Amino acid sequence: MASVNQTVVSTSEQAVVLASCALSLVGSSLIMLTYVLWSDLRTTPRQLLVCLSLSDWLSATSYAYGVWRIFETDSVDCVVQGAISTFANTSSFFWTVAIAVYLYVSIVKSNQRLADSLVLFFHCASWGIPLAITVAALCLNKIGFDGSEVSVGWCWVRIQAPDYIVWILLTGKVWEFLAYLILPLLYVLIKRHIHRAHAALSEYRPILASSSPSHALSAMADRKLTLIPVIFIVLRIWSTVRFLLLLADSPARKNPVLVTLHGIGNTFQGAANCIMFVLFTRPIRMRLATALCCGCCSKHQSSAAGSRDTNNAVMEGSRRAAPAEPGPTAEP
Repeated sequence: MASVNQTVVSTSEQAVVLASCALSLVGSSLIMLTYVLWSDLRTTPRQLLVCLSLSDWLSATSYAYGVWRIFETDSVDCVVQGAISTFANTSSFFWTVAIAVYLYVSIVKSNQRLADSLVLFFHCASWGIPLAITVAALCLNKIGFDGSEVSVGWCWVRIQAPDYIVWILLTGKVWEFLAYLILPLLYVLIKRHIHRAHAALSEYRPILASSSPSHALSAMADRKLTLIPVIFIVLRIWSTVRFLLLLADSPARKNPVLVTLHGIGNTFQGAANCIMFVLFTRPIRMRLATALCCGCCSKHQSSAAGSRDTNNAVMEGSRRAAPAEPGPTAEP
């Protein structure tokens, strides 16, 4: 099966997935940029979101190269691309779960100290475990051309490997399945807790409404972070469907619509997070609009000032070049 099966990626599918990669690169970069620019946004949940965005940025970059190349055999760049995407994609799973765990501990358990103490563990697990898995797969020559059976043009686990399915599980699917189980549970508990808290504090809403803008912005960002599991599941489900169809040896896994949805789902998370936590967050959206307007106004003013300086210089040069008018003639 592994040596003969291959899913052909059409030009239209390639273009759609490349566009998705580009949007994800822009979105992930924008999330990281807003974190750097504005210090009041540097909360711990936002820090975790930046780590997730970095993983998504790496994934989108490696996927874009793979989709652009459409590998047809093992090569050095295929292995490098497959290794980067394996590391980044697995890291994205870990960071998504880490964010949910952090929110659960800080919001539901109301233990901010414990939540903050977990951040170092999140870094060790979310970067270290994916790195160890990727290095092991590279050392055992498991990364390479996979015939787009569970990808969309990019390289992942070598389709020629006899234990191909086992390594698909180890380098991604096991962690993805665990995320499917853990995230909805934590998500429901967090949302239920927030709903109960709102109901219990309804009489204090006029007081809460007068809180500082910075505090309100942080609270809004923390609550929006609970939507990350939903985004994750909606986008990732298509790759899971194709994997299950592969296990059943069903030709439906080659369906162009399913392949396209798989390509978009694996590459669009950075853009989806940006839409939710930047573009759909009004204070941040207004800051970006103000920054862009100020930048445009500054360029316009500089251009206008430069034009005035040029005009003044031309007029001054004209006055100097003009012949002097004769003065009154002296009487003899």
